[in-house]
Amino acid sequence: MRDAFINAMNTQKTTSEWMNAISENLVNLYTPGYRENQVTFKTYLDNALPDRVLKNTGQGKAIPGTSTENVYLEGNGYFVLRNEEGRIAYTRLGEFKFDGEGVYKASDGSKVQGYILNDKGEIMSGTKSVTNAEYESTIAEGGALAIPTTEIKLWIDPDNGKFLGKYDEYEIKGDGVLYGKSNNGKDSTPLYKLALMNFHNPQELFEYKQGQFLETEYSGKPVIGKGEVRSGVIELSNIDFKANATYWQQCNITMNLSQSIIKTYKQLLQSAMDLLS
Repeated sequence: MRDAFINAMNTQKTTSEWMNAISENLVNLYTPGYRENQVTFKTYLDNALPDRVLKNTGQGKAIPGTSTENVYLEGNGYFVLRNEEGRIAYTRLGEFKFDGEGVYKASDGSKVQGYILNDKGEIMSGTKSVTNAEYESTIAEGGALAIPTTEIKLWIDPDNGKFLGKYDEYEIKGDGVLYGKSNNGKDSTPLYKLALMNFHNPQELFEYKQGQFLETEYSGKPVIGKGEVRSGVIELSNIDFKANATYWQQCNITMNLSQSIIKTYKQLLQSAMDLLS
């Protein structure tokens, strides 16, 4: 068994790492799309050491966005992005907008991914379609959709100022379908469906930049996500302030105790050295 001095030193180091994770949480309390750090511990002999920092995958509150182009996912899953290098990433932050060329993008320029729909609202894969019943069945079974995603584009015709040359406006509904609207809003045509993906073990996703995650061996392959898409709002961080405040108090108590033990051992060591001199 380790002596109390070594345990106190290790506890101080562990508590410091825990405090860093909590500090990052508290600083990002109001950061849209931020995922809360959750520190796990492992036991080594008679002491606890930090194991790793996982991300809380729970739901964050909805707050107003800056435009109707922004979207919020209420449910399980992630929006899908493709960056300039072609890498696929996943995010909860739907702070998306159409650029000057009509491409739907995230704030870092990554292209939001979706599926092309036919007039019936069915996902198209080449010349074949996936019926809504098949899509819902795949969700219920926790399966994947083996259809490549595509960028979402609503270019504006310079001759008539209409989206795709024939739609006066667009609307994103709760099922994630983007509709083109014409005839003063009386006619709606399904154009795209936002791709939503989830993972059997989402805590094991790798956060390669804030708010954007990559799949890993441990997260598993993506399956179809399920939830309601709300237009005009985005997701705030999912940090539990009260819990983190409590953890911070626990850290302070633990740090003070470990420092007291270290101080006491130093005094005992000094006394022993004095007796020997």
